[in-house]
Formats: sequence, structure tokens, C-alpha cells
Amino acid sequence: MEGITQASIRSLYLDRGGLGLVCTEFVRISRAPLSAAQLEREVQRDPRAKLSVQVMGNEAEKMAEAARVLEEAGADIIDVNMGCPMPRVVRKGVGAAMLKDHDLAARVVGMMRAATRGKLSVKIRAGYDDAEGIVELARRLESEGIDFLTVHPRRRADFYRGVSDWRIVRKLASELRIPVIGNGDVFSAVDALRLKEEAGVAGIMIGRPALRNPFIFEQIEALEKGEAPIRPSGDDLYAHIERLLEVLSASPGRRRPPLGPMKEFIRYLLRADPRRNDYERDALRSESISELMAVVERELRGRSHEELDLEARPKFELERAPTALDLEDAA
Repeated sequence: MEGITQASIRSLYLDRGGLGLVCTEFVRISRAPLSAAQLEREVQRDPRAKLSVQVMGNEAEKMAEAARVLEEAGADIIDVNMGCPMPRVVRKGVGAAMLKDHDLAARVVGMMRAATRGKLSVKIRAGYDDAEGIVELARRLESEGIDFLTVHPRRRADFYRGVSDWRIVRKLASELRIPVIGNGDVFSAVDALRLKEEAGVAGIMIGRPALRNPFIFEQIEALEKGEAPIRPSGDDLYAHIERLLEVLSASPGRRRPPLGPMKEFIRYLLRADPRRNDYERDALRSESISELMAVVERELRGRSHEELDLEARPKFELERAPTALDLEDAA
């Protein structure tokens, strides 16, 4: 989600409802001197939801200092990234690399806990090369004083391949005293409710699937209230794209039309269209905003909800998500 979850985009999603907590992209904390002003700029709160600021680093003293600065700046939650699998991150011993060194992970979290009284959380993966020892690590983090744990149930070795093993989420939720937040392959509102019920988690975190379906949070909220969820049409999706353009065009410091960022978002949004192969290349090869918008308007306007894969219970299942059976199958 790097480069995606800036404040304006968080507010755009809050406009639709269904969210109680929003997250920043990760903030890198290195050996370089901390800039309090730079950290404080990350704390751009919207009164409609709590704000979690995610930090990534392995220098315990610097991470503790960053937590203190962010708390004083108004962050509701400080979250430690121990899940990023990217090679450029792992080579520096941060992100998912910290899953290999339990002592280091515990020391970083312990010093951060001592530096802040507010909510402190950690996001982990199911392990580095395997899931052995992940319960032990989770218990150590719990003993260091974190308030909750978010779990993406793929190993670092998996990157984003395969299917999330929700059994790992359920195992951690049953073993820990603190709340566990489930994550991974929640591509629909029905998936979210199933994960919450079957794994016994306290909440759900959704990242990339929300880029594909910007209506997912309000759909979850409607189902939880026993109400009929929105069934987005092509007009609804195109209206969202128009709002994206407005938001990105108004971003501070923007000097050129946001053609690149718009293509990045549209690449995700078109994954909900079974017909995308007919026109996606034309959209992504557009040389101007007007050309890009003309393609998506031509292809999306007038399409019914039955033609898209944006239902609370997807009709086409263009993205494979775990099923209840996945939880119970033997490894």
C-alpha cells in the first residue's frame, strides 16, 4: 500500500462509511537522525476514524523516539511493520526480516512500549520461511505490551502468492489474550464476515482488495446491520474514478495531471470487470487524463451491477479467496 494511503485517499474511503480505523503507509525509521517535523506530517487525522501510523525499522532507540513523537503529534495507534516482504526491505533487516530474530523484535517493541502510553500494535506475517515459532513470537510481543496484533497469514517466502491460511489467524486468536486482527484475501464483504466468525478475530484489516472494490467497507457494515448492501453499477464505479481524479489532482505539491497515479488505481479497479481484457490495455496506454477517462467512461457507464464483480457476495469470483473449507483442510 506504499504510495497509496495518503490522507486524501483515506478521507475518500471514509466518505463511503464502514471504517473505524485507517492506516498510513509505513514510515521508514533508520539510523539517520529523526526529523520530528517529518514524522508529525504523517499525523493527518480525519475525525471520522482512528489513525494508525505504521513505522518500520530495527533500531530500538530510534523506533522508541519515533513512537513518542507520533503519539505527541496525535496518532491514535503506533503500528510496527514486521510483514513487508519486499527484497529491498528485507535486505536491510526490517519488515518481515524481523520475524527471524525474536529477540530483536521483542527489544524494539519493548522500548517502544516504554516510550509511549498510547495504543501500540504489530503487524506480522505467518513466518519467514515457515510458520514454526510464530505463536512463540506473538506471545513475546504480547508480553512486551502490545495492545493488539494484526496477522497476514502468508509467509514472507510466499509474498502474495497462493491463498492465505486463515487457520494461522485462528490459532493466534485462540492463543493470545490480546485482540487479533485478521488480514489476507478478504476480497468481499462475505469473506470479511466469514473470517471474523470462523477465526474468532476482533476485527478485519483490508488493504489491496479495497483498491479493487472501494465499496467493500460499507458493504460489510450493511451486512453486520442486517441491511441490504450496495450493489455497485458501472456508473457507481465511474463516479468513484471521477472522485479519485478530483482528489489526486488537488494533492499538495501536484504540478502535473496525476496520470500515473490514476493508472495505478485503475489497474486495481478494472480487476472487478470480467470484460477488462477488451480495453484495459487501451486505458493503461493512455497518454493523457482525458484519453484515460474517455476509455473508462465508454466501458463502464451504463453497465449494470450484474455485469461487475463488486457484489457483497461476488458473482464471478474473479479473485480467489479462502473458503471455510480452507480453514479446516489438513496442511
